[in-house]
Amino acid sequence: MSTVTETATEIAQEPRVVTEIPGPRSREIHERRRAVVPPGVHSVMPVYIERAHGSILVDVDGNHIVDVCGGIGVTTIGHTDDAVVEAAQRQMAEVTHTLFTMTPYEPYVRVAEYLSQYFPGGGGAKTLLMNSGAEAVENGVKIARRYTGRPGVAVLEHAYHGRTLLTSSMNFKGAPYAAGYGPRAGDIYKAPNSYPLRDGLSGPEAAARTIAYLEKVAGAEDLACLVVEPIQGEGGFIVPAEGYLPALADWCRANGIVFIADEVQAGMARTGTMFSIEQFGVVPDIVLTAKGIAGGLPLAGITGRAEVMDSSLPGGLGGTFGGNPVSCAAAVAVFERIESEGMLRNAKHIEEVFGDGLRGLQAKHPAIAEVRGKGAMLAIEVVKPGTLEHDPELVQRVIDFAAQRGVLLLSAGAYSNVIRFLPSLQFTDELCALVVRTLDDAFAAAGA
Repeated sequence: MSTVTETATEIAQEPRVVTEIPGPRSREIHERRRAVVPPGVHSVMPVYIERAHGSILVDVDGNHIVDVCGGIGVTTIGHTDDAVVEAAQRQMAEVTHTLFTMTPYEPYVRVAEYLSQYFPGGGGAKTLLMNSGAEAVENGVKIARRYTGRPGVAVLEHAYHGRTLLTSSMNFKGAPYAAGYGPRAGDIYKAPNSYPLRDGLSGPEAAARTIAYLEKVAGAEDLACLVVEPIQGEGGFIVPAEGYLPALADWCRANGIVFIADEVQAGMARTGTMFSIEQFGVVPDIVLTAKGIAGGLPLAGITGRAEVMDSSLPGGLGGTFGGNPVSCAAAVAVFERIESEGMLRNAKHIEEVFGDGLRGLQAKHPAIAEVRGKGAMLAIEVVKPGTLEHDPELVQRVIDFAAQRGVLLLSAGAYSNVIRFLPSLQFTDELCALVVRTLDDAFAAAGA
């Protein structure tokens, strides 16, 4: 056990490195893990966490680590938020499970009410609750196929949608998500997306390319849905050119194709609006949520226009643990915290402060080709100076350097040459400055 004695809520919001990282206790546990956990369950940093609060992780060796990844977007309002913990504990003492499709409970309904309230374009939406982002995508596709009577699923290059059979088949990267696990699911069409740094196309031009591909290869009349991450997560936080998503949405509407916004990583206030699709002026048919919706507990939502959601037969939707009451109670607390604490403003403030710091680094280090993102969903794309050639090796050196300073970073991008930042919406200006200084030192040490 760690020698640090503070409780979770007393954890100082600053780094404290007391051993090498990973430390001896983490290395000991990792050796035990190797005997009982398959290597396919990989950890970015084999540092074993004992406690966490706000933006700080405390490992079993007593190191305080600044979490700039937020559990890949899960702890949007911070680790062990007091209100979320209290709500989950209270619900845990009352009802932990009945199965909503057997004997329902009010917290599920309350979460669905919140999601209807915040559904882009106004209320009147209906929600199915499940456990994970991949389940949300699976059910979104399932509902779209039921509603349209069509089989085809369109996705975009650089997309990431999950690790199940269907969702891994929808991903842009085959390895490690789908390679060797075949056969892959069929009737999936991967179209070119908008990638302003690399394609130089305007939004309408990029949309015309996407649409031409889908009409030629798939046929609009065979497509049930187009599944789009408004800001691509695993793909490298790619923000499409202005006008791209509205053009795709108009094409979908004209051809009876369900437009699905995969907000698993970008949703729940992270970008400065409840859902990132709002920033592009698009009203989707279905919105998918997970990750940040329940403050660290497993929950996912499939929220859509009533006409679309009502197309399934009674009993056609659901799952044993979908919409667990403890997770739902936590989600209600998350919505309440977002509203009461001005989290949308916080996201925009982080974009301004952290984004300015990152742009300062870009001006100083030629290896940083672009700073992009919205709100507390930011990234830098790293290249070999003077080119657009990917440089994943430099990214890994920067991540390793930061780890020894007590800063947890995460790569992204189809070629692992992007560093993504998913801080909590309570990330302070001081922590933003500390992360920027750490990055500055890391690029300087690498001569980039």
